[in-house]
Amino acid sequence: MSTTHVFREMNTTEHYFALPLDHDRPEGEQLTVFAREVSSTAHADPTDLPWLLFLQGGPGGKAPRPASLTGWLAEATKTFRVLLLDQRGTGLSSPANRQSLPLRGDAAAQASYLTHFRADSIVRDAEAIRSALGIGSWSTLGQSYGGFCTLTYLSMAPHALDRCLVTGGLASITADAQTVYRATYARMAERNQEYFSWYPQDRETLGGIVAHLGRTEEHLPNGRRLTVPLVQVLGQFLGGNSRVHSLHHVFEGAFIATRGGKRLSDTFLAVVQDQVDRTTNPLYALMHESIYAQGPATDWAAERVLDEFPAFSPEAEVPLLTGEMVFRWYFDADPALRPLEETARILAEHRGWGPLYDPEVLARNTVPVAAAVYTHDVYVDRDLSLATAEAVNGLMVWETDDFHHDGIADEGSMIFAKLLEMTKPAQ
Repeated sequence: MSTTHVFREMNTTEHYFALPLDHDRPEGEQLTVFAREVSSTAHADPTDLPWLLFLQGGPGGKAPRPASLTGWLAEATKTFRVLLLDQRGTGLSSPANRQSLPLRGDAAAQASYLTHFRADSIVRDAEAIRSALGIGSWSTLGQSYGGFCTLTYLSMAPHALDRCLVTGGLASITADAQTVYRATYARMAERNQEYFSWYPQDRETLGGIVAHLGRTEEHLPNGRRLTVPLVQVLGQFLGGNSRVHSLHHVFEGAFIATRGGKRLSDTFLAVVQDQVDRTTNPLYALMHESIYAQGPATDWAAERVLDEFPAFSPEAEVPLLTGEMVFRWYFDADPALRPLEETARILAEHRGWGPLYDPEVLARNTVPVAAAVYTHDVYVDRDLSLATAEAVNGLMVWETDDFHHDGIADEGSMIFAKLLEMTKPAQ
């Protein structure tokens, strides 16, 4: 089923595919996977263009919903038809959330269902879609977790790929979740230090917020009690290139005078709520640690590794800000996650995760691959990324300290063009 629209110099076609929940059982349960095809009206016949599959960051993030051709998408549609994939469980692809997952049954049934929602299944969905659309082969662009999926794709079906572009997403193909979090805690500590060197008054404000919460109960607009760990999640701003400076505006408006004395402002509370809210992407919290799992259980790795980095402890006088780490307490009081708390526990304790990468296939890779590695990326560690680059035959790295994890949000057109050029055959 597909529907086509033309607006703002853009052609879009919505595609829906019925695909197996478990690709090893193609006659079993089916789910819906949605993808939007995008091309530029500047092309008289865009069907003559090669295809580019965009693999979104996440896990749990739906594909972009473009209202016009801007950034990397504007650059890509100069030479490609682009397919924006809603990875299974996200967007219009059989959503997996507190409303739909109870239809599976109890928490054990929900967790069993979600074991089919990792990169290996996403890649097999992509392969089924490629076949359904009659595409011989295509290129890919993977941002963040989309880069993880790219490495899985190169492991499972390299014959389907013309070239692969990766931005901030060269995952370690061997490191377990604990190793990854040790690296990212260290990067986050460095980024905290950098940020507070720019805005030392914000560290004073953070200390004031922590002290205030020790004596005054505050609640987010949705009624959830504000805690120090929730405030620490503001560290997600630190993963941004220009967005990091927006955090200063959050801190400078943290307090307001009221008839009852100084309180945290509604503006500040609303920003915290926005950062911690998982209503639209609960898979991020449910599946985040499993994206690193190959074999053993992850068992709340970020929480366990936290003990090795006491500066991040909520009990510290002025604790450092955290980032994309997921903790057990995420599920305690969040209305979107509380119903899934037992499901999350079962997933965290799950053993026997299958492999996501094939090191031998990657070592023999012949697909042109170019990756942007951001030197100070707080979410995908530079050293682990470069080790992966060494393990994938022919992978070309553009390392830069000009951008952070969300570089394509700021300079997507330039970054896409540069990586594309790197994968072109030498003249």
